Amino acid sequence: MGTGFAKKKKQAKMLQEQFSQMQEKLQKTEVIGTAGNGLVSLTLTGEHDLKNITIKPECIDPEDVEGLQDLIKAAYADAKKKLEAQTPMPSGGGLPDLSMFGL
Repeated sequence: MGTGFAKKKKQAKMLQEQFSQMQEKLQKTEVIGTAGNGLVSLTLTGEHDLKNITIKPECIDPEDVEGLQDLIKAAYADAKKKLEAQTPMPSGGGLPDLSMFGL
């Protein structure tokens, strides 16, 4: 095979390294989403794992559980939106198959 293949293989390896760096960055990324003027807040990692949730006592009303559930969902949506703004991913969501290059 000619130098074209070697060049493609080198490019694929560089892509793989960049993807690995992006994954490491995602693991370290954290965002805080809030709802209800701070009554509910939660921390989401770059991998969309829920790390922490805080609910202020004045938000807890046994007669309005659905309201609290809505605030939690809104805080999650806020955090997810912030996370996606910080870490744009390709539409495919992953790295192409590099096995043909021996990677």
